[in-house]
Amino acid sequence: MGYKSMADCVADLKRHKLLRQIDCEVDPHLEIGMIQRRVCENRGPALLFTNVKGCEFPLLGNLFATLERTRFIFRDALKRIELLSDLKVDPARIFRQPARLRHLPQALMHMLPHRVKEGAVVARQTSIERLPQLKSWPDDGGAFITLPQVYSEDPGKSGWRSSNLGMYRVQISGGDYEPGREVGLHYQLHRGIGLHHAAARESGQPLKVNIIVGGPPSLALAAVMPLPDGMPEIAFAGLLGGHSIPLVQPEGGLVMPAEADFCICGTILENKLLPEGPFGDHLGYYSLQHGFPVVRVDKVYHRPGAIWPFTTVGRPPQEDTTFGKFIHELTGDLIPSVLPGVTGVHAVDAAGVHPLLLAQGSERYLPYEERQRPRELLTQANAILGQGQLSLAKFLLIVAKEDNPQLNINDIPDIFKHLLERVNWRRDVHFQTRTTIDTLDYSGSDINQGSKVVIAAVGRKRRELLAEWPVDWQLSRRFANPRLVLPGIFMIEGPDCRQKSRPQTQSDIETLLEVMAGNQSVPGLPLIIVVDDSEFAARTLNNFLWVTFTRSDPAQDIYGVKAAVVDKHWGCSGPLLIDARCKKHHAPQLIEDPGRVRRVEKMAKKGGPLAGLF
Repeated sequence: MGYKSMADCVADLKRHKLLRQIDCEVDPHLEIGMIQRRVCENRGPALLFTNVKGCEFPLLGNLFATLERTRFIFRDALKRIELLSDLKVDPARIFRQPARLRHLPQALMHMLPHRVKEGAVVARQTSIERLPQLKSWPDDGGAFITLPQVYSEDPGKSGWRSSNLGMYRVQISGGDYEPGREVGLHYQLHRGIGLHHAAARESGQPLKVNIIVGGPPSLALAAVMPLPDGMPEIAFAGLLGGHSIPLVQPEGGLVMPAEADFCICGTILENKLLPEGPFGDHLGYYSLQHGFPVVRVDKVYHRPGAIWPFTTVGRPPQEDTTFGKFIHELTGDLIPSVLPGVTGVHAVDAAGVHPLLLAQGSERYLPYEERQRPRELLTQANAILGQGQLSLAKFLLIVAKEDNPQLNINDIPDIFKHLLERVNWRRDVHFQTRTTIDTLDYSGSDINQGSKVVIAAVGRKRRELLAEWPVDWQLSRRFANPRLVLPGIFMIEGPDCRQKSRPQTQSDIETLLEVMAGNQSVPGLPLIIVVDDSEFAARTLNNFLWVTFTRSDPAQDIYGVKAAVVDKHWGCSGPLLIDARCKKHHAPQLIEDPGRVRRVEKMAKKGGPLAGLF
């Protein structure tokens, strides 16, 4: 059976030596987040901070930082999820093993929450100021809750059956919020709470929310799961946890998980937006201040012995990477049933998840001789970009599985090699302009505004990819230092454009394109990335992915040698070029405080309280 509370989980991790307790005083201002990120990078244990400066509550970090530990935490859930997945994907498999069906009624019963009169979470009350004031990056606008589970209900259909439980960050100090009375709620487009908020505004009703922290680990995972419409996350948490979630409802409030550690009860203020942020975010840059809804806090509950789970984010990979990998393990087999013809999708974490999707599809209806240009792949690409969080992708690279059935969607170098050997830049680049992108991505024209591109390649191999820069290939002045990343992909350095206007940066690239157009055609050099530092960008695969896809917007930053528009379709006959330099409108990169770095690294030396962790 799964854990009934976070305390149960912590005790089990201690028994199995998967958790390290830290009893020395540690500051939630920059230090705790810095420690967690380093231990996460080192694939270290979960961390229980018992002596938090200025706070009476212990903090739990790094809980989901390795896939092995996440599987351990949800080890009892895997067979139940597999059973339901098989029922959806291949019912015949179940009937070949009918004994498995005996677990089905119990699994379905676990998905029904039940009411209780009393719950541990409402045993005590506190205030916003006494909660952990966790600040992870130097220029964060205040303290944030980083693993919240925000519960709301459809104002026209109250009750858990019409609820949403989502992980939307919450700012609890700083900014223009009334201290202790108001908190900021940052939710993105395409999220369930947005539908509830819109319905409440249309009907003129206030929207109550509960901001839950802690409780059974199944709640946190359910809050980030891409569930189908009509399946409440609170029900799925019961399936994950192996037990029905008990709900308690204080008078006049919404229901809340009875075994949660904390619950902030409040109401979203009508027609009031305040600047939320800045916040050091998962793309490796700050998300800047923008107007987001404000929650008026009514009560703050907590259980006896409450534990405050947290995470920190930054340039990927981080702890949230494991969430994505584990969710893919749970749901990957369902992709063909949701997206017919699509055999795999890989949201590339090192590129920030939403900036880059790799996909395999099928050209099922044509003999090989006729399968020399994308047809069905384009239909599948549009379906992918119309599906939930996948709709936030900027770059979607899709190939046909029939061209290489052994190709692994998670093998990034092989996917790029396969695509670049086959792509026809005159035909296979398809833009969607002036559309929505991730709220946290500042490469576009404005917040939530940018473009997408689908690059679809199919058919026979067209070229051998170069592993060395052509010696006689010329670059224009101020472009230099070509570096190989992968076969057929080179990084070159361009002039600094962080203080330049867009027309000035375009002029630099256009001059480069004119010079390159005069070079001899080299088919094995299909992709060139312009960057600020080619040595850094080409040093590792992760550097290439992060720099290229977080610092470019397809419509603004894709160029081509000998480009032309034919029947409103853009293409080029020479190399494709992506301008991935830092630009004036981009958000600042995350940089740690040097003084705090020295202190934390001193604590990690031999004999120190953090020795052996990193």
